[in-house]
Amino acid sequence: MMRSSLHKNVFLLNQLESYVNTHEKLNDAVSGETIGWHIAHSCQVINTITNVIVHSDPSKAKPKFSGAYYWIILTNKIPRGKAKAPNIVIPKKTISKEEVIEEIELAKANLQTLASTGQNKYFTHPIFGDLNVPKTLRFFTVHTNHHLKIIRDIH
Repeated sequence: MMRSSLHKNVFLLNQLESYVNTHEKLNDAVSGETIGWHIAHSCQVINTITNVIVHSDPSKAKPKFSGAYYWIILTNKIPRGKAKAPNIVIPKKTISKEEVIEEIELAKANLQTLASTGQNKYFTHPIFGDLNVPKTLRFFTVHTNHHLKIIRDIH
């Protein structure tokens, strides 16, 4: 299951990468942010969370049932405009093509890092609680898909 989620996430990063040349495109009717912003944000989520997971102590994890987590996994959807990302994963307003590419490359490397990280390492999501590596990879899939849909609508 984890390998499948890993491959899906790499596939989604490759899809994000296909929009790099249109990183400056904006459609205010869809989003107040550019395609590059959405790509960078998606990658920053992967990069920031991977760093937290790598440095986590699995013995301190307190997993709990989260109906919200299972709902987004089941539906493969995050409702638009319903959640606010933490500041740590909000890219700067203007982002260069080179910076977008760097974020994508780092995200790809971080997915490989997660593949060799203990499955019980975790991060604490503000809504879903403590998510181990397999659950985090599933979250990445839904989150990246969410931003890909927005990017397609902008494009």
